[in-house]
Amino acid sequence: MDAQTNLSLKNFNTFGIDVKAKQFIEIQSVDELKHVLKRFYTEEIFVLGGGSNMLLTKDIEKTVLYINNKGISIIEENKNESIIEVQSGENWHEFVMWTVNNGYGGLENLALIPGHVGTAPVQNIGAYGVELKDTFVSCRAIHRQTLDEKLFHLEDCKFGYRQSVFKSLLKDQYIITSVRFKLTNQNHKIQTEYGAIKSELSKMQVGDPGPEEVAKAVIAIRQSKLPDPKEIGNSGSFFKNPVIPTNQFKDLKSVYEDIPSYNIDENHVKVPAGWLIEHSGLKGYREGDAGVHKKQALVLVNYGNASGQDILNLSVKVQGKVRDKFGISLEAEVNIF
Repeated sequence: MDAQTNLSLKNFNTFGIDVKAKQFIEIQSVDELKHVLKRFYTEEIFVLGGGSNMLLTKDIEKTVLYINNKGISIIEENKNESIIEVQSGENWHEFVMWTVNNGYGGLENLALIPGHVGTAPVQNIGAYGVELKDTFVSCRAIHRQTLDEKLFHLEDCKFGYRQSVFKSLLKDQYIITSVRFKLTNQNHKIQTEYGAIKSELSKMQVGDPGPEEVAKAVIAIRQSKLPDPKEIGNSGSFFKNPVIPTNQFKDLKSVYEDIPSYNIDENHVKVPAGWLIEHSGLKGYREGDAGVHKKQALVLVNYGNASGQDILNLSVKVQGKVRDKFGISLEAEVNIF
C-alpha cells in the first residue's frame, strides 16, 4: 500500500488522458481502505475505479485511491437462483463472462461494458434493455468520514436511468466495496427485444438463445460499432439518451419521419442521442485528436494526444449543434473532473 507521487493517470482512465495525481494509493482490501481513509481524514480524496465513466480535464491535486480489491463468492444457491457477491475492484466484463461461463443468467446483455464492478451501481449501468438494478440485491459501502460500513438494499439506492443515490443525495459520501446480484440458474429471462440482438442471433444461426449466446451477440454488436479503449481512448456513451415529452416527439416525427424512439410512458419518449448527433452532421467529426466516432456518434474519442479539455470542448459543440437543430438538450453521461 505504498503511496506514489506525481503519477500519470493515463493508464487508469479509458479516455487515455495524461493528467497526474498528486498522490496515488492502490487499495486491495476493506481494511486497507479504512486505514487510508482514517489517515487522510482531514483531506479531500479522489476515488478511482475502472476509470471508464470519467473525463479528466486537469491534474488531480488530491490523494487518489485506486479501488482494486478482488474476489467473487457464491453466497446462496438453490435450484433456480444464486446470490453472487463481487468485490469492487473486479473488472465488470470479466465478471459478466464469469457468470455466463458458469451458467448464470441475468447480466449477459451487459457484456463488454468497460469499468469495475464497484462503480457500476453508481451509474446504474445498462445496455440492450437491461440495467444493473434488474439483478441488483445490495452493496456494501464505507462512509468516507465516519468509516462506518453500511449495507444498501435495492430500494435504498434509488436507481433511475443512469442514476442512483450515490450520484445524488449521497454523492462523494460512500465508497462501494462489494456488490451482490441475484442471478438465475435455469429458466433464464432472455432479453433480445432491444437493439440488434435478434438479427445478430439470426446471423449466428441461434434460434433458442441462452445467456452465453446473448453475451456473444452483444459482444459482436458492440465490437462492430464501438472502439476498443485499448486502441482508441473513449468512455463509451458520452451522452445520455434524452427523454422528451411525447408532444415534442410528435412534432419532430412530422419533420424527421425516420427518427427512432422508445416509449417511456404515455407522456414521455426516449430518443437515441447517437441518432441526433449523427443527423446534426457530426458523425466522424474531428478537431485535432478529439473526435466523434465514425461508427457510433454517441461515442467521443481520443485519437492519441487530445487533452480532457479538448474532449470537453468538443462535447459542448455537439450539445450546441443538437440543441440548435432539434431543440433537445443532451446531458453528459460521463463524470467530468
